[in-house]
Amino acid sequence: MVDLSRIHDIQDSLNAEQIIFCYAGYITEDVLLSVGNTIKQKLEVVQADRSAARAIFAIFVEEAQNVIRYSKAILGDEINEGSDVLRRGFIAVGKTDGRYYVCCGNLVQRDDVERLDGLLQHIKSLDEAGLKALYKKTLREDPPEGSKGAGVGFVDIARRAKGGFDYLFKDIDAEYAYFYLSAYA
Repeated sequence: MVDLSRIHDIQDSLNAEQIIFCYAGYITEDVLLSVGNTIKQKLEVVQADRSAARAIFAIFVEEAQNVIRYSKAILGDEINEGSDVLRRGFIAVGKTDGRYYVCCGNLVQRDDVERLDGLLQHIKSLDEAGLKALYKKTLREDPPEGSKGAGVGFVDIARRAKGGFDYLFKDIDAEYAYFYLSAYA
């Protein structure tokens, strides 16, 4: 049986952390679209600052696409990567210290941790002008090896996250780590 008391405790924890949306599971483009619309409505209802609301929505889309494209927690045949592959992750939107944030998490290969850490440290070190220059440079170049997009997702998140961003890698086992990213509007 489901431990309803534990479910209630999870809900209390989410409320205590001022999380307005939380999803853990397989994320698809359809889920992204539906949830994105829900988040937009929620931010309108609470009358969030328009520029913060736009930033939160854009960051949410980038973070969800990161899970959809790169999570190593999959259901389906990743080698043949058809539309049947489902990728699992975590995404939450909340408010802390008067500012909104979007947090995502997904499974990555430990072999990718050093590269991702270096990239994110570099992006964190840049000011607004440096981020803009890196964004333009990245768009002009070929996508990085293994990229399933233009390779600008983390740069775009950093540009929109006026409150900065944090990230964390948590080792799972010898092959995998869990990657978390929080960006603040």
